[in-house]
Amino acid sequence: MLEKLEGLEARYVDLEQKLSDPAVLADMDTWRKYAKTHADLTEVVTTYRDYKRVCREIEDTRSLLEEERDPELRDLAEAELEELEEKKEKLEEELKILLLPRDPRDKKNVIVEIRSGTGGEEAALFAGDLFRMYSRYAERQGWKVEVLSSHPTDMGGFKEIIFQVNGESVYSKLKYESGVHRVQRIPVTESGGRIHTSAATVAVLPEAEEVDVQIDPQDIRIDIFCSSGPGGQSVNTTQSAVRITHIPTGIVVSCQDEKSQHKNKEKAMRVLRARLLDRAQREQQGEISSMRRSMIGSGDRSERIRTYNFPQGRLTDHRIGLTLYRLSDILEGDLDEVITALITAQRAEQLQQELPAGEEAGA
Repeated sequence: MLEKLEGLEARYVDLEQKLSDPAVLADMDTWRKYAKTHADLTEVVTTYRDYKRVCREIEDTRSLLEEERDPELRDLAEAELEELEEKKEKLEEELKILLLPRDPRDKKNVIVEIRSGTGGEEAALFAGDLFRMYSRYAERQGWKVEVLSSHPTDMGGFKEIIFQVNGESVYSKLKYESGVHRVQRIPVTESGGRIHTSAATVAVLPEAEEVDVQIDPQDIRIDIFCSSGPGGQSVNTTQSAVRITHIPTGIVVSCQDEKSQHKNKEKAMRVLRARLLDRAQREQQGEISSMRRSMIGSGDRSERIRTYNFPQGRLTDHRIGLTLYRLSDILEGDLDEVITALITAQRAEQLQQELPAGEEAGA
């Protein structure tokens, strides 16, 4: 591990020199590329330098202990050594995590698809709750939400809603949300006061650029039709709604939220690209690893990942056994504790897979 860290630090120093080179400054594309790599290395190099400083301080303190005869000063040195050893251990753990392979998609924007499942109107209302939860979480993060397509119901829920979230490293946090979300509560439509269980599915797809997915125009069929609102209500009489069918895969995307046919087509193509990229990556992962399951779960949409129990004010994430009794805060977008726990669990699983049991940091 130390050899790898030395190499990263040398690369970091080399990039610092290149970023101040007049020849590089004259070529902004090259400068931006170097600046991005330099920024990506900053955290691991800073942590490694802290680690080396603590190691030096440990050596100095041990030398002092060997020479010091004053009992009071020896006690102080021993206490300091114990504190330094704890710091060293903590920094070693941080470095192991920082050296873990990063998902190249983590910095991408995402397209989120929420669909009501079992439970009829109550499931549609829950899909609306999930959309509001993610919208408020995005607002807390300083991200931007753009609705791409929606099928609202008369009571204010959604049969389906598809939206894009743009911001800093969105996929790295929202990728854990894919799966079946289950709700247990007394529906507003239930006069008897009985608790019902409903569900909604969430799919989080990294945004695909045109360079990521090449779509042959001959492989798609585009149908134009009139938009309709909740309960079949007409939204407008112009043929602005767009349905795109990708013939080789059978994937169908419809978009009717915009009055402009051009805007609806552009949004539908964004969703189609994201679905095609997700499909290709899933196939590739299946070939490489037979989909080795981690404690976070496979991300399969059929997998129940979380339960929202309203009578108890409880949220339970079944993948990591996390239970929190502050459901109202979470539904207002306070998802940090949940997502941090999922990230920590995934990193712990990665460490188990990457490092043999008992391996030391300096080995």
